[in-house]
Amino acid sequence: MSCSEKNRGGGEGKYEKPVPRNSVEVDPNLVSQNGSITAPQLTIDESLLVDPKLLFIGSKIGEGAHGKVFEGRYGDRIVAIKVLHRGNNSEERASLESRFAREVTMMSRVKHENLVKFIGACKDPLMVIVTELLPGMSLRKYLVSVRPNQLNLHVTISYALDIARAMDCLHANGIIHRDLKPDNLLLTANQKSVKLADFGLAREETVTEMMTAETGTYRWMAPELYSTVTLRQGEKKHYNNKVDVYSFGIVLWELLTNRMPFEGMSNLQAAYAAAFKQERPGLPEDISPDLAFIIQSCWVEDPNMRPSFSQIIRLLNAFLFTLTPPSPSLPESDTSEGAVSNGTMTDLSVRTRSKFGFLRQLFAAKRTRNSQ
Repeated sequence: MSCSEKNRGGGEGKYEKPVPRNSVEVDPNLVSQNGSITAPQLTIDESLLVDPKLLFIGSKIGEGAHGKVFEGRYGDRIVAIKVLHRGNNSEERASLESRFAREVTMMSRVKHENLVKFIGACKDPLMVIVTELLPGMSLRKYLVSVRPNQLNLHVTISYALDIARAMDCLHANGIIHRDLKPDNLLLTANQKSVKLADFGLAREETVTEMMTAETGTYRWMAPELYSTVTLRQGEKKHYNNKVDVYSFGIVLWELLTNRMPFEGMSNLQAAYAAAFKQERPGLPEDISPDLAFIIQSCWVEDPNMRPSFSQIIRLLNAFLFTLTPPSPSLPESDTSEGAVSNGTMTDLSVRTRSKFGFLRQLFAAKRTRNSQ
């Protein structure tokens, strides 16, 4: 389903290694009654498949845990070609082929100017996903290239809005990304916009109770994704799309500070600090109260207290209006969930106003205690 009339995107490999897994996650649909792994059924619509004879693979431009990404050509078009691993045994093959079919199906369903543009896929002789190639670099590489300098605040908010709109589109289609971080975001060549470029760990929200909690990368993962058991064994645990909101809060913090979250800690130390000590990256002293509120709302402990991406978009747009006069280039607010003025929500439901009023009081009290 389209969330926008525009279709733009790109593809690039990951640069941060994902969380190590103690066992391969197997789709429950592949397990027979006696517990054995059945032959995978790649239920991919034939209309989504491309002719492998027209694919030409060039130089490698990225690599992740589940495959490699190459610059290439499909017919006369320059594209990004993601070649996925098939696995070393029947259990791995069943899991990876199921993941491939799921990723292809989801990428073909959603279209938005800030999401990767899906072109097609082929499942034989290789599992391949073809997307539009963006000449820009990943957001992670860009941030590292300008470090220790911080991004211009207008640029930061513009990037944050791009990311929030992409995530809002996914959530509107019942998809949880589960691995939102700068490595999975691409800049366009002119560095004016950001595209979400990887659906490798995305899942439909209706099946979250069957998913392994230990997924994504610890520094960006919501604390409800793990416990002392999940850190050891990869326990299955139910969660909802608010895990993406938490990750967005960490990404927004990175955009503002241009620092690595939980710097000085290992991945496991960062996970422990966030989940069991309720620690979060420190906010800059000069940060705007409105931006501090958005970030802290995103990474609050209770997932149900976090805002939706549509609310985040409204809050970010409201803050942007305080920096510059309203511009026709900015999207108009949808009044179905409320309007914003001067950085605060003014026409939300009573329940939502109460929730965010409580959060503001909580954060104000915390700042008071810290200043004493």
